Amino acid sequence: MALLKSSWLWRQTSVLKRWKLNWCDLWIDGSLCFYKSDNRRELEHRVSLKLACIDVQSGQECGGVTPPESNPRENLIVVHLVDGSTLNLCANSEDESIAWKLTLLQTRRNPVFTYDPYDDSYQAVPLNSHHTVYITPGAGPGTHQVVVQRDPFDGVVEHLALGMLAGMAAGAAMRSFLWMPLFFC
Repeated sequence: MALLKSSWLWRQTSVLKRWKLNWCDLWIDGSLCFYKSDNRRELEHRVSLKLACIDVQSGQECGGVTPPESNPRENLIVVHLVDGSTLNLCANSEDESIAWKLTLLQTRRNPVFTYDPYDDSYQAVPLNSHHTVYITPGAGPGTHQVVVQRDPFDGVVEHLALGMLAGMAAGAAMRSFLWMPLFFC
């Protein structure tokens, strides 16, 4: 597995919201790993960007996040995750934060080439359906249709819980009927 980028980054903890200096590795498979030191012995936190990352913001785009004492707001990087949480990072310089943002965005998506019949050429389209945008050259501005595809397994846990509850209620009601043959013997 190849290493894409590694350096020291400030990471804001999720519970106490304090900033910790961690050694950060970004691997080609989309794993963003945080270590206590640069010898990579103690893994503190790991995020799979290909599965969990929605968007990456840097600099002035990061609203509501205060950087560490010695760093300006331009050094901030905010990674928005699927579960609604954010991963707040801070680089040592503005150039480094922009480099991290571009590398994180590049790692987050897998380009897949699809055929556009209107253009008669192949275009790079991200694998995730919610990032898919088809652009036809020369079409000009117009109306945009946004297609939202729902996950087929969205809400499975709620149906499972309701099924278990209905099974328990039916079992409690049927228990009294199972004693009925013994009363007529």
